Amino acid sequence: MAKKASRPASPLTFDLPVSLIEKITTAQTKLGLASTSEVVRLALAKFNFDRFESSREEHRQISVRLPADMKTLLSRQSRKKKVSVGELLRASLDELSTAKPVARPKVAKGKKKVKPAAKKPAKRAVKKVVKKTAKKAKRR
Repeated sequence: MAKKASRPASPLTFDLPVSLIEKITTAQTKLGLASTSEVVRLALAKFNFDRFESSREEHRQISVRLPADMKTLLSRQSRKKKVSVGELLRASLDELSTAKPVARPKVAKGKKKVKPAAKKPAKRAVKKVVKKTAKKAKRR
């Protein structure tokens, strides 16, 4: 059987926190490795994938309706802060959950809600019933 040719290395891009990038640099110096790629390859080679358990909370997608001005504000702030819209949304919801309850406007006392009046039968229907009853009375 012919051996399969090994695939050439290809670039893989992903975001890392600055603290982890600093750890990569420290490991590179400490281990005497030539590049960041070598550090990552070594880390993956030694990593036990069977023991790994994600500490991330399960995510679900939701869909909400926002007014155009609020969407614009959210987009502008995400660009200004250099974060995703989702991150701003999560932060705002998290802050809301720790905030004090919002006071709702109180309804004036003494005013009761008026229930709508019961529907009256149409005048034609009433006239027909009266006429039928009058005819029956004459027959008797």
